[in-house]
Amino acid sequence: MEEAILAVNNGANAIGLVGQMPSGPGIIGDDLICEIALEMKGIVDTFLLTSETSARDIISHAQRTGTNTLQLVDRVTVRDLKDIKAALPDVHIIQVVHVHGDESLKEARLVQSWVDAILLDSGNPKLAIRTLGGTGNTHNWNISRQIVDEVDIPVYLAGGIKKENVQEAIKIVQPFGIDLCSGVRVHDNLDAIKLKDFMKQVQEF
Repeated sequence: MEEAILAVNNGANAIGLVGQMPSGPGIIGDDLICEIALEMKGIVDTFLLTSETSARDIISHAQRTGTNTLQLVDRVTVRDLKDIKAALPDVHIIQVVHVHGDESLKEARLVQSWVDAILLDSGNPKLAIRTLGGTGNTHNWNISRQIVDEVDIPVYLAGGIKKENVQEAIKIVQPFGIDLCSGVRVHDNLDAIKLKDFMKQVQEF
């Protein structure tokens, strides 16, 4: 809860609440996600980062936690996306696309009609232990810019963004928003100084 308040006080428009993942930082339990989502209701959007891939499991995860946005960090079929939207009409759906060349552009085009936004990240769902966020790695921002130009919904940018490169990232990609994690964390905790320095770079751009 303290980290959520710190983020909001420093200008965050949304906070990401990380459910169970195969890897990566910031994982918290569903009860705590629900508590934070309730406290932040009407203040900022709350994003549930879920690694579930079936409509049934994603819907259940959303209902347990009560966030107003779902961030699907792994691939989900179009059929499941339709079922999620039908079951949760008031919940925004953001599909993560991990950028790895032209296939990422095809993936973004495929899902754009069934989600509210796309988030471009640098994970790799194909590894034996999937990396689905919080890697601290960047990707080819020129591909990200192409995706921004070719889809008709908002696109967020994530993946290794920190104070030293956020202005360049915004300039190249022109995203709807920036999603950050590892760039403002120290010893698996949100760091007040890093967060303030990052937000200063964004606000001065």
